[in-house]
Amino acid sequence: MHTEPTTRTEPTTRTDQLQAAAEEMLHLASKVTDDELHRPTQCDALDLSALFGHVIGLCQAFAAAGRKEFGPLTSTPPDPAAAELPADWREQLTINLRDLVQSWRGAEAWEGMTQAGGVDAPAEIMGTTALSELVLHGWDVSRAVGGDYRVADDVLAPVFELHHPPQPQSERDGMFGPVVEVPDDAPLLDRLLALCGREPFWPHGTLEG
Repeated sequence: MHTEPTTRTEPTTRTDQLQAAAEEMLHLASKVTDDELHRPTQCDALDLSALFGHVIGLCQAFAAAGRKEFGPLTSTPPDPAAAELPADWREQLTINLRDLVQSWRGAEAWEGMTQAGGVDAPAEIMGTTALSELVLHGWDVSRAVGGDYRVADDVLAPVFELHHPPQPQSERDGMFGPVVEVPDDAPLLDRLLALCGREPFWPHGTLEG
């Protein structure tokens, strides 16, 4: 299933931010052919196939966290390398991204405590972590195929605040590589990527449209 890009508006709520990041992920995924799924990404040496499989799974986990439906989906730590991409991955990605956004639609989703990946945390932090996953992995997809990543700074800002200042690298291993140096006046997206151990100018391939 190919999803055409929708008209983008400035997000006004946290759920709007999730939706904007989800829409950009779907827009980029709609441009990826099956022949391109072998392309590498900056995400723990995963190729696009493994990365999309990981995103499909994390959407299920964070959707359950938003609904506070605790069980195997929320109590199991993620293993991106073990993610398998289903044959109907475009449909599954669309369904799961939309369910993730919907699960965080109500104010109660952002209140109290919840769980994802076997970690208990305030729901507001967990919802922002879900946003972080969509933003960073959306950029991973865009760079793997050489496209632009198009989200507003209003979407990026809470993710930057979540990760800044960075933890000591010993606590980041397994999640992020070392912080990359960029100018203090670099665009917010570049500063966020660098903060999360990604090289902002890492290109690979080309993507039309």
